[in-house]
Amino acid sequence: MVFGYADWSHRGDYIVEKHGVTPREADEALDDPERVVIGPDYNSTSGRSVRIIGFSQTVGDLITVILLTEDNVTYGVNAWRSSARDRRIYQEGEVR
Repeated sequence: MVFGYADWSHRGDYIVEKHGVTPREADEALDDPERVVIGPDYNSTSGRSVRIIGFSQTVGDLITVILLTEDNVTYGVNAWRSSARDRRIYQEGEVR
């Protein structure tokens, strides 16, 4: 999985409408050198998605990004401003 970029062609409009986060802002979080990668995502029912917590310079805040890789393409599934739990994980640098 390559971080720093995700294919938002299927869910880009959704994250803007639902969470007010743009694909560009989500990609900034993916590109954060201090990002935390949690795989599989602790809320994933399939066990196939990955949670990335990173800082977006544009937003000036932490963003949680959910990714799924299929057929060698990494798709952005969802993104939002990080919850208190994800903020703690990021601050502690916890990696699973």
